[in-house]
Amino acid sequence: MTTSIAAQLRTDATVAAARPVNATASIVPSLPGVSPEALAACFARCAEVTRKRARNFYHGLKLTPEPRRSAIYAVYAWMRAADDVADEPGDLATKRSRLATFARRTDDVLRNQRPEMSGSRSHARGGAAEEFWTAFAATVCSYRLDPRIFHDMIAGLEDDLKTFEYLDEAQLSRYCYRVAATAGLACLWIWGLRAGVDRGSAERLAVERGQAFQRTNILRDFREDFDSSPRRVYIPREALDRHRLTAEQLRSWSDAEGCAALIAEQAGAARAYYESSAPLDEMIDPACRPTLWAMTRIYSGILRRIESNPASVVSDRRIRLSGIRKASIALRATAAARLAGASAARGGR
Repeated sequence: MTTSIAAQLRTDATVAAARPVNATASIVPSLPGVSPEALAACFARCAEVTRKRARNFYHGLKLTPEPRRSAIYAVYAWMRAADDVADEPGDLATKRSRLATFARRTDDVLRNQRPEMSGSRSHARGGAAEEFWTAFAATVCSYRLDPRIFHDMIAGLEDDLKTFEYLDEAQLSRYCYRVAATAGLACLWIWGLRAGVDRGSAERLAVERGQAFQRTNILRDFREDFDSSPRRVYIPREALDRHRLTAEQLRSWSDAEGCAALIAEQAGAARAYYESSAPLDEMIDPACRPTLWAMTRIYSGILRRIESNPASVVSDRRIRLSGIRKASIALRATAAARLAGASAARGGR
């Protein structure tokens, strides 16, 4: 993890003490003025969004035990709504204005933990009305999530509305932190840590795992991002220059040997983050470990496909794992989740 990214993690003792990362299993999300029944309906709507929109992540997230599963669904629904605001049709000025409005509303929730309902449909597709704001507020309040997580996520979306190419590794790392590693931190504080685990070490590894996931996404989505309007190229200019390539040459795969070497280099950087963050799996609450394991296996599997066939990043066929492979990972993770649950039950006797 680069020094610039490490500096973004808060080390303030007061803030750290407020994060209940070692005792999350006993937390039941609630919100003053909202009945348990109404809140359950809001969380159910977030689960619907996650099921329809999360794709690869859903296979892992659904293994998280309740009520932590619903809390993560609420965070995902908020992220999806924010992303949809930035992706909606319109010129860049309009998108920036919409995102600024979303950011202000998020700040209101982070300060007051009670959203004001506008009565309109949210920007999140998939049938989710604004109930997700209530579920999000209950999650932030109950798990004492650091507001900076969500400020940084929004900053990442702002990057996408003003930055269409990245010059160097430092810029790319900052972007990956904002749009992916922050999600890892939110999950970490909801899942909880094993007793005795160093909080700072777990946070650093969560950031590295987020880097691994996002860099996998960048390679998988290279063709789609390049062909979009406006065109986006996340592979740093310095890496292209080092291999004496342009983004256009990479898209056309005009220098097969050079293009393959560049993708192998970028895939290697992503793989290094998977390897360096491996200790994270043993740090989180055992009941939630299968969730992280499943998500990591799916994304690592996508990267492995790219490693074995670098030209796949410019193919018209989206790089993905087969349904059978995902089902196999899900079955193994489910078995591990049941084992963890049985072990926890025995320990509580």
